[in-house]
Formats: sequence, structure tokens, C-alpha cells
Amino acid sequence: MDSSEAKELASSSKVMENHEKESENDKITGIPTEEEEKVIPLKKKMTEEGGGEIKEVACEKETVQREKCQDKNTCRCSQLEAEPIKDNRQLLEFRVRSRDIDWRRYVLPLDTSVRTTPVYLDRQADFVGSPRRQVTEDNRRELLVCHDMMGNYLEDRHFHSSQKYDDYRFVHWSAVDYFCYFSHDYVTIPPCGWLNAAHRHGVPVVGTFIVEATARLDEFLATEESVESTVEALTRLCEHFGFEGWLVNVEVTVPRTKMPSLYRFVRQLTAATESRVPHGRVFWYDSVTDDGQLRWQNELNSRNAEFFRHSHGTLINYAWDEGHLERSAQQVRREQSPRHRVFMGLDVFGRSRKGGFHSRETMELIAKNGFSAGIFAPGWTFETLNRFGYNIKNPRGDDQVNASFLARNEAWWTRIWPTLATHPYTSLPFFTDFCVGSGRAKFERGWRLSGEDSPFFNLSRQSLQPSVPLDRNAMHHFDEAYSGGCSLLVTNYERAFRLFVTDFELTRGVLLLRYIFKIDGDAVATMFDLLVRVTPLRRNDQDLHLFCGDYEGSIVAPQRCYLSPLESDLPSGLFRLHQDSGSLAAGWQMRDYLVKFDGPVRVQDIGVKWQRPAESSTEAKLGVVYVDGLSLEDLRGTWTDIPVYSKHMWNEQRA
Repeated sequence: MDSSEAKELASSSKVMENHEKESENDKITGIPTEEEEKVIPLKKKMTEEGGGEIKEVACEKETVQREKCQDKNTCRCSQLEAEPIKDNRQLLEFRVRSRDIDWRRYVLPLDTSVRTTPVYLDRQADFVGSPRRQVTEDNRRELLVCHDMMGNYLEDRHFHSSQKYDDYRFVHWSAVDYFCYFSHDYVTIPPCGWLNAAHRHGVPVVGTFIVEATARLDEFLATEESVESTVEALTRLCEHFGFEGWLVNVEVTVPRTKMPSLYRFVRQLTAATESRVPHGRVFWYDSVTDDGQLRWQNELNSRNAEFFRHSHGTLINYAWDEGHLERSAQQVRREQSPRHRVFMGLDVFGRSRKGGFHSRETMELIAKNGFSAGIFAPGWTFETLNRFGYNIKNPRGDDQVNASFLARNEAWWTRIWPTLATHPYTSLPFFTDFCVGSGRAKFERGWRLSGEDSPFFNLSRQSLQPSVPLDRNAMHHFDEAYSGGCSLLVTNYERAFRLFVTDFELTRGVLLLRYIFKIDGDAVATMFDLLVRVTPLRRNDQDLHLFCGDYEGSIVAPQRCYLSPLESDLPSGLFRLHQDSGSLAAGWQMRDYLVKFDGPVRVQDIGVKWQRPAESSTEAKLGVVYVDGLSLEDLRGTWTDIPVYSKHMWNEQRA
């Protein structure tokens, strides 16, 4: 596929909404065209939304007449549909449909406890012999993902759900430090589905403030009061909708006399976002220079450094070369600032630098020079499927599109992952059913829900996702699920592989593990284990592997322990999940493990090992993983004791 896609890249350009292609070509060379005086509004086909759960709110029709939602489960309230802001009047007067909605009822707050300091993985998918290296201030690199796909505000704009279950979904949150929802509208407000999926994974979300028309610029820079009013209006949007800040992109020439006002705007917006928005961030896009000219520098230098000083970071235009990297490093040293505040751009469509399935080369250059990365348009993996004859606009979704996108997306992220850091999950209890926020139907305890058999796309329903790309080890499976819209079909039956990078502290030395899986076909000579790697709480140079499968009694031995599930159900009060094995649909199996170590430990990896004969077609599906730590005063004799400290059972890792 690489060669054909390379040919396509040579003759194709990315669809740009509200922006002339000539402007993009000039952007690559750094020479601006005559700027547009008017922003052309996006034309979108409005589709009905359905499904999902909604709380009762007032519906505002375009006639400004209001009526109560008659059915909170099927409400198609236009107030809950995401929309951009088109002009200054709409911005300053807060003219948004949802101005009377309390979005705290619908948008999850940013979960800052779900993950911890990132690590670098030498081999991201390997469970055994894949040490991690801690990220420090000296080697820290971050990732800003800029989601720019076909103008955006597509099926993702709905609060509930559309039926286009095959649409673009993002699942590789563990590598992402900031997520930007981008469009070429004046003010881009991220839809709540993206906010909920990102926030659940601990990722801050920023909207886009983009100025592509001189009239817009003149209005908000007219006076000190207009600057302050714009800052106040943008900050109010963050507070109202529950997102964390802005990417500021000024793509028109700024009169020299207005440059002090533009600097003031960026400075005040950053200060207001920091002080009023939890975890607030403002990023500046490499565009205008200190004399107001629209000349993309493709580097950090003295011409754009003032914007760098007044924001949390600068996203550098994607037409850089190795000379730009060297000069950026020199400027960073002059600024006495860490390099990770500079985000070098990669356009996945391959403009100016290698993209597509050759993006790793570009990402390696960024990483080698110690800079953070800003990835433009990762939706390339979905958007370009039409080059190969797929219909990506089927409103009810398509099985082939869904499968091809997911496989292609995993392959792309797998290639660049060695250049990224991974944030371990750290919060207990930990639960996932692997739902990506879409499905052909909805499932509960393995049963297809009656009356819920229509396709759905709702990113708010996305569960915590694997820490590393699945690639050839497993795939999201939509034919059946234990819960949500999909399960995980294991496709690697030769060796163990990693699913989750974790940092779960078990200070009491107690591990509670549950997983739910299904074997389809002849189970003879097959073995399914969930693997857990534990280390001492205060050091990482020793570890112990737990094979949580079904053995003839537990085998507690140095370096590796083979554990059998509990024979009887644990008291329901132990679980923050209230389900019992008798309620599962046919074929689904639940396994519980309760382990007591003789000291505090840390769970650092969770993986899978699935074995079957080479000639077998038996399939294994994983539906749920649940991890928790407990106090066991009243449960003596129920658990498996592992005297890892007193018996010196640790495996000594070698550097």
C-alpha cells in the first residue's frame, strides 16, 4: 500500500475548508497571498441524532420558542449540537445555542489522576524484556494532536449519537499531551464527545481561534477594550463548555501599529486562561512575524519569539528542514526555555515533509533534536480511504470501512510510537470494556440489548483504551461485545504482548483482578492468560510475572507465578462492579484473582497471552479488564499468598 499511497500523495492535496489551495502552497514557501476579506461559512448537511442518554433540558428552536424535552432518551435538541462561532458579534454577545445549558452535566472534568508521568518504551508491544525509561525535564518531549479533518463538525458534532459507527475515532490517548479540535471557522469549540473521550484519558483539549480575514483582525485589535473583550469572551467559552484553552492562529498580515495589540492579546489570553480555566493552555501557531508580515518561519527565531514568551508553547509550521531545527535549538537556548515548549509540525498528508506511512522519518528527526511534535490531521488514516474505493460517507457506516480504518490507523501509530512517550495508567479502580465510542449494536453482559441494535457513534461512550497500538496483536471486534460496542479480538497466539502500561501502587500488597473473555470454537489445547508484571514499590530493577489463567491449582514460584481463578464469588462489596458470573451471556467467562504479597508492590504492565494450535481457527475475545487494590482483614484464606520479599522471588532485570 505504501507505494500506491506515495503516488497518490504526489498528485493529491488535502481538502481544505474555507481556505484557498493557493494560500496553502504559499504557506509552504513562506510567501503569503492576498488575504480574503470574508470567511465563507461551512455548508453542512444536517442529520438527525438519536440514542444515548440525555438529561432533561429546554430545547431552543431557531424561532427562539422553547419547549421541554418530551423524552430525555430521544431528545434531538439542537442546543446540544456542537457549533463554531463565525464572527465577532456572535463571539462577544455569547450567541451560542447552548448558552443556557450547564455543560458540567454533560462534559466530564479533566481527570488528572488517571495517568502519571510518561515513560519511553524500547519495544512498545512486547510484554517480556521491554524496559521503560522515565521521562525527565532533560529528555521530555510532548505531543500535540491537531484534529483537522474535512472541515470537522461532522458526525462528531452530535451530543448523542449518529448511526455512522465507522467514522473517525481517536484511541491512542496515552501518547497525547494536548488535543486540538481544528476547523477554519473563526472560533472552533470542541464537541463534547471529544471532550469526554480526552478528559477520561487525562488529556487537555484546546479549541482554535483562527483569523483568516482582515476584517476579523481589525475588529478584535481595534482598541484595548476590544482586545480585553475578546479575551473575556474566549475565556468564557472555555469555562462554559469545559475545555482547556486555545490554539491561536493569525493568518493575515497585521499592520505594524497593531502588533503591540496582538502581543497584548496573546499575553492577556494566556494569563486569563491560566488563572480561570483549570489546567488552561494557550499555544501560538507559527504565522506572523514581529513586523506583522504573514511569513511562516518554520522555526523558532527572533522574528516570532515574542509570541513564544507570552504563550505556553509554539506550534511550528510543517515546512521545516534540519537547518530550521538547529536554529530553533539556538533560539530556545537564548530564551532559556526547555525545548519541549516548541512543537515541530508534521502534516500527515505529507506537505513539505514525509507523511503518511513514512511519517516516522519526520518524527525521528523531531525526537532526535529533543523537540515536541505537533501532528496535523491524523484523520488521514480515515479520510484517504476513498482513494482505494471505500465509501467513507455512508450515513449508517460500513463494515469494510470500519475494519480498514482501524487496521490502517493501528499500523500508522505503530510506526511512529517509538518516537513518543507513553503515559501509564495510575488510578484505581481501573476498568475498561474496550468500547471505542461506536458499535453496530449495544451490548450488556454479552447480551445484545433489545431495541438497541442500531449502529451508534458517540465518543462520550469511549472507554479507557490500550496504552500502545494493537497492530497485529489484537483488533477491536464489532460482531459481539461484553459491554459497549466492541470487544478485543486477540490475533496474536504465539507470544505475550502488552495491553496496558500501568503504575498502580498497591500499598497494602493486595491485588484484585477480574477479566471477562470468550472462546469461540474448540477450546482443546488452548490457554488464555492475562499477564501482570509487578515490581517492588520503590525500585524498578526487579520484577515478577503473574500468569492469570486456569491451572490445576496456583503455582507460586520465583520470577513467574501461575494462578488459577477463585472457585467461588467474592463478596459483592469488594467490587465497585456489581456483576456475577450467573448473569453472563452464553460463552462469556469471568475470572477473579485475589493476591496478597508480603509487602507493597507496583503493577507496571498488563498483557495477554493466548495460545492455540497452529491449525486451529478458535478465537479469543477479551471483554473487560478490572483492577483494584483492597484491604483484606475479613477475608483470610480466600486469597493466594505470594511471599515475594521473604522468599526472594524477584527476577533481577539486567540493563
